[in-house]
Amino acid sequence: MVRAVEEYLKPEVVRQIARLDLRAQFIVRGFLQGLHASPYQGFSVEFSEHRKYAPGDDPKDIDWLVYAKTDKHYVKKFEAETNITGYLVIDASASMAYTHRQELTKLDYSISLAAALCWLMVHQQDPCGLMVFDERVIRSLPARSKRSQIAQVLSALAKVRPAGRTEAARSLIQIAAMLRNRSLVMVFSDLLADPAPIRDALLRLRHRGHDVILFHVLDEAEVRFPFEGNVEFTEPETGEKLVIDADGARQGYLEAIRTFREDYRRTCFHAGIDYVPLDTSMQFDKALTEYLLSRRNRF
Repeated sequence: MVRAVEEYLKPEVVRQIARLDLRAQFIVRGFLQGLHASPYQGFSVEFSEHRKYAPGDDPKDIDWLVYAKTDKHYVKKFEAETNITGYLVIDASASMAYTHRQELTKLDYSISLAAALCWLMVHQQDPCGLMVFDERVIRSLPARSKRSQIAQVLSALAKVRPAGRTEAARSLIQIAAMLRNRSLVMVFSDLLADPAPIRDALLRLRHRGHDVILFHVLDEAEVRFPFEGNVEFTEPETGEKLVIDADGARQGYLEAIRTFREDYRRTCFHAGIDYVPLDTSMQFDKALTEYLLSRRNRF
C-alpha cells in the first residue's frame, strides 16, 4: 500500500503513513483477537461462528489467529448485511494537541483509532471517507471501498496538524449539509466548546437519518486531574494563562468533568447516538471494544 503512494508523497510523509498503517493493523488485530466466536456486530458483516476448513474453501478465509492458538485450520463464516457508508470526522483544533504525560496527544489518539476503523471498514468492503475540521471543514475525502482508499485516508491523516479554534457545532452542521445519503458518521473530538450548539448539531445529523458514533476523546489528565500545588494552565486556542490551586480545585473539577460527560451520554442515549467516552491512557483494543459494545446495543 505504501508503494502506491510513494510516487506522489515525500519520503518523510511515506514513513509517517507506514507507521500509521502498522499501528492501525496492530490495533485491528489486537481488537479482533478478543472477539472470536462472539455475537458482536461489525460494519457490514456479523461474525457468527467458525467451522473447520474443508476442501474447496478459499484459503484466504482461514482465521490464522485461531490457527495460532489451536494448530487447526478454521474458516470464518460471515452473514452478509447491507453495506454502510462511513465517514471519519476528526477534530483538528488546537486543543486536540494537548497531552500531559501520555505518548499520544488527543489528536494522535483519534487519528490512530480512525486509521484502524478505516482499515477495518475497507477490508470489509464498506466505503469509508474522511472529514477534518477546526473552525470549519478543512479537508474531506469522498467515501470509497477500494483498497487504495486506505492509502488515501492514511495520507490525509498523516498530514493533519492541530490548529485553530474549536467550532464543532458549525462544522457538524456543515457536514450534515454535505452528506447526501444516509451514512455512519464517526466523530472524534474533545468537545471542549459550548455543549448546547454541539448537541443541537448532533441531533441534526440524527434527524437527517445518519447513524452517529461520538468518540469523546480526552487526555488522561483532563479526566483524572493529577496536578498538585499551584499550577499554570494555558488555554490552547486563546493563549490565556491561569494559575490555580490544584489541590483546592480538584474536587470541583472532577465533579464538573463527570457532569460534562454524563450530559453528553444522556443526550446521545435519548437521540439514539452511540457515545463512547475515551481517554488517552486507554488501550486501543479496549477503545474499539467499547465502540463495538455500543454498536451492539443499537441492534
